[in-house]
Amino acid sequence: MNITHLKEANRFETYIEGHTAFVEYVVRDGALIVIHTFVPGPLKGRGIAGELVKEAYSYADKEGLGCKATCSYALAWLEKHGY
Repeated sequence: MNITHLKEANRFETYIEGHTAFVEYVVRDGALIVIHTFVPGPLKGRGIAGELVKEAYSYADKEGLGCKATCSYALAWLEKHGY
């Protein structure tokens, strides 16, 4: 899966089979906060959301940012991965 970081749009996205899945974030108070995760119906259940969130938080780690979320999926991902 090829994930692109669109820094100016605060978004990580991937394009698969004619569909775009993405994670949107904001950077505030020294943390990258995932605010929205979207995977179109035909792509659901393939682990795409997890890969997008993982990429966003990997970027945060590299930039020395904390990892937070307001998006329910990303919150669950953070808990599952011990953040």
